[in-house]
Amino acid sequence: MDLSQLNSAEQAHMTKIIEKKQMQDFLRLYSGLVERCFTSCCNDFTSKALSSKEEQCVLNCADKFLKHSERVGQRFAELNAEAMGVPKP
Repeated sequence: MDLSQLNSAEQAHMTKIIEKKQMQDFLRLYSGLVERCFTSCCNDFTSKALSSKEEQCVLNCADKFLKHSERVGQRFAELNAEAMGVPKP
C-alpha cells in the first residue's frame, strides 16, 4: 500500500490500522495453532503436566504448522512477484 500520497497524520493513522490488523492476524494464527495442537495431542487430563508423548506431539504439531506457514508465505511471495512481472532468480 502506497501511503506517500497521504499527509503525515493520515500516514500515522493508516500505519496504526495496519499494525493493529497484523497483530489481530498474528493472534488468530497463534490461537489456531494452540487449539489445533492441544486438540490433537492433549488427551490425558489425569495430570497437570504433559506426558512425554503429548509433549513430543505438541512439538511436532507446532513444527509442522510453522514449516507449512513458511512455505505458504514463500509461495505467496513467488506468486506476487510473478503477478508484478518480476523474473524468478
